[in-house]
Amino acid sequence: MITPDTKDWTWVLQRPCGDCGLDTATLVREELAGAVRAEAAAWAALLTGSPAVVLRRRPSPEVWSDLEYACHVRDVLRLFGHRLELMLTEDAPCFADWDQDETAVAERYGEQDPAVVATELAAAGERMVAVLTAVSGERWQRRADRSDGARFTVESLSRYVFHDVAHHLFDVTGVSRRTPTAR
Repeated sequence: MITPDTKDWTWVLQRPCGDCGLDTATLVREELAGAVRAEAAAWAALLTGSPAVVLRRRPSPEVWSDLEYACHVRDVLRLFGHRLELMLTEDAPCFADWDQDETAVAERYGEQDPAVVATELAAAGERMVAVLTAVSGERWQRRADRSDGARFTVESLSRYVFHDVAHHLFDVTGVSRRTPTAR
């Protein structure tokens, strides 16, 4: 059983992550699309480069397997790509809470086909890339709220999502994804 993660990870927008080392404040917003593409490609390589039995193996009962992390990242890219689209087309949308742990159980992450997940993750990454590539000027400052009161701009939500994708790759590979580009 996985212990639900109840942390408010928005702190990664204020200071570097002590685990993966990424400092979201130093990311160049116009380069986030390329950074997301690179992380999605690394995830796809991980999923296609290992046997399914290895990808499904949990390092311990309370830690997700590489496949479960990949499913989560795919769903993060899908959900937040959609949220960014809403921010760019609606005035100040409010996003409902998302229970990632409930989704992992309901969608049976550990039983999914790694090749399918790799394809879906790549597609979700490209959708996110397309959204980010289209953002310019004042549109980076369009706002949205999360139901728990957290406030985001397109820019801050993009940095937040990138951290999630990179952080989880660190979780499974142990390779720090320190700031890929800096101001």
